[in-house]
Amino acid sequence: MIALIEGLPPGTLGFRAHGHVTAEDYKNIIVPDVEAAFALNRKLRLLYVTADDFTGFDPGAVWDDAKLGMRHLSGWDRVALVTDVHWLRGTAVAFSFAIPAQFRLFHGAEIEEATRWITAPDDS
Repeated sequence: MIALIEGLPPGTLGFRAHGHVTAEDYKNIIVPDVEAAFALNRKLRLLYVTADDFTGFDPGAVWDDAKLGMRHLSGWDRVALVTDVHWLRGTAVAFSFAIPAQFRLFHGAEIEEATRWITAPDDS
């Protein structure tokens, strides 16, 4: 399940992943929110957090994530991933070269630091 993180400034989206994330979660939550935000903003920032109960993604969710990222390849400004999931951290590091934005990886205890970074002015 995906939940929107409220209270972020315009041009910044945040999502918290709970349990097992499915392609339906992307289709019903992430894709509409991202598309609506891109309709209003040339560049977006993304804060993605895995909750303590996160168990993984189904293959359809991974595919939808890749398609969404590629569809807006030059539109990402900053991406922050907040997770303590070992395999996800390793995957993020291995593929960080392919993320078309400033990318930072944070541990779960660093959620406030990640939020400050993702919402900071461009010169920070």
